[in-house]
Amino acid sequence: MSRPPFLVPPAGVRAYSLATRRGGFAVLDAAPAGAPPLGTALLVPGFTGSKEDFIALLEPLAAAGFRAVSVDGRGQHETAGDREHRSYGLGALAEDVLAQAAELGEGPVHLLGHSLGGLISRGAVLRAAAGGREPFASLTLLASGAGRVARGQRWRARAVAAGLPTLGQRRLWWWVQPKADTSELWNFQRRRWMANEPAQLRRTGRTLCYEPDRVDALAATGVPVHVISGERDAAWPVPELDEMARRLGAHRTVIKGAEHSPNADRPVETAAALAAFWAGLPERS
Repeated sequence: MSRPPFLVPPAGVRAYSLATRRGGFAVLDAAPAGAPPLGTALLVPGFTGSKEDFIALLEPLAAAGFRAVSVDGRGQHETAGDREHRSYGLGALAEDVLAQAAELGEGPVHLLGHSLGGLISRGAVLRAAAGGREPFASLTLLASGAGRVARGQRWRARAVAAGLPTLGQRRLWWWVQPKADTSELWNFQRRRWMANEPAQLRRTGRTLCYEPDRVDALAATGVPVHVISGERDAAWPVPELDEMARRLGAHRTVIKGAEHSPNADRPVETAAALAAFWAGLPERS
C-alpha cells in the first residue's frame, strides 16, 4: 500500500461525494485558481489504497493548470460497498470509472491508474472503445503492468484472500502491517484497512493474480498512453514495464528515487512528468 507523505489536504482541495449513475464516490478535488483547467485528471488508486495515495499530487497538478480528482473506489475507505463479489470484478469497477468520468464536466479527462488501479483504468478505456465512446484524452499507467503481478505479490494477494474469512480483517492487519507505531500515518492506514469491504479486497486480489495481458487491445484503441514507474518495483519488474511501453508506443518515464508508489515517494517529480505529458498531447477532434 502507498504511504502518503501527509494526510491533511492542501488549501483549496475539496473533499466530497461525487454523485454518479453508479452511486456516490468519495473524492479529493483540486482545481487551478483563477483560470479554467487545461484538463481534468481522474486518479484511481490501487489494492488496499485510497484517494489519499495521490494527496501530494493534487496541489502541484493544480498549479500546472490541471484539475485533479482522486477517488476511493467502490468498497474502498470512504466509499460504500456491498458484500457481493460481482460488484468488484474488473468490469464492474471499470464501469464505475466511466461513471465518475462522465460527471467531471466538459473538457478532456486524463485517466490515471496506480497499480491495480491501472488494470481497472485500462478496463475502462477498453469498455469505452468497445462501445464507440471516447471519454478519455489519455491513459497513464502508474506502476501498473501488462497483466497479473509478479509471483511474490500473487502469493501475498492470495494470502489476504484466504486469511480474511478465517482470521478476519482485524487480525489480518497485523500480518499486513506487523510493525506497530503510534504515528498518524500508521493509524490512518489501519483505519483505512478496516474500512475496506472484505469482498472488495478478496475479489480485487484475485484480479491481481489472474488478469491477462491486454496490451495489444489497449494499443488498438489509439488512446495516448504514458507508462510511469519508479526505478524499482516488486509488483511488476521495471524491464517488463519498459517492454509494455514499447508495445504500446507509449511515453515512458522512470522517476528516480521512487519504487512502487512514485505518487508518494517523489510526488513533485511525478506531477511534473504528468503535467508535461498532458500539456504536450495534441488536441483531439
